[in-house]
Amino acid sequence: MAEIHPFYEQYRGAMEAAMHQRLDLAEPMLRERAHLTEIDRIRREVMDEFAIVLTQMPYVGGAASRMSDVFMRLTGFMATSRVLRRHGVPLPLIREIERETHKAQLLTVPEAERLAAGNQFMSPENQTLLREQAAKSTTASHQAEFPEDFVYDFIEPGPGDNFEFGINYRACGFCKFAGRHGDKEILPNICGLDFDAYAARGIHLDRTQTLAGGASHCNFRFSRMGRDG
Repeated sequence: MAEIHPFYEQYRGAMEAAMHQRLDLAEPMLRERAHLTEIDRIRREVMDEFAIVLTQMPYVGGAASRMSDVFMRLTGFMATSRVLRRHGVPLPLIREIERETHKAQLLTVPEAERLAAGNQFMSPENQTLLREQAAKSTTASHQAEFPEDFVYDFIEPGPGDNFEFGINYRACGFCKFAGRHGDKEILPNICGLDFDAYAARGIHLDRTQTLAGGASHCNFRFSRMGRDG
């Protein structure tokens, strides 16, 4: 049986707790919108599927890589999507349930804490880190060591641009994950979570294309809410 990478194993309890919280938040929507009645069974199936997802999560450098946290926070949504798909829930409804559940979970964190995290993300110090990690992600040595990782470029604003900085993802870890495990049809569920995740921290995300949608790259552009209207 496949094993969980030791880096993820140490966070397993926290990830499972987050999954249980999401299922609690999703339960009314599962009943009222998806018309599912055997909620306890659904919960067990999701958690069983999540145990499988944990063994599938790629190791991309652990604490040294910012993308490790992204995988830990979002890959679990694949488990929910897989199970709901098996129960015949339409993809648009799955996407709606997951996005609303994610937003509700984000808002359980106190506003001051969320905004502090947003300020940290937008800080000059973090932008320096992003530049460094972006440059590292594009090297042949990093891609050889962590082939399932994201590959991205840090984007500086030009004359007339109204964003503070951007990231172009040229290769997406979730796209690779979805392609390897047959999750391509539910991949957009993950993409749709980004806007609320940043908004909850006081950050406006502008993104007009994604790799999952067939574009050459995902064009993330960030600015503080309220700064540019």
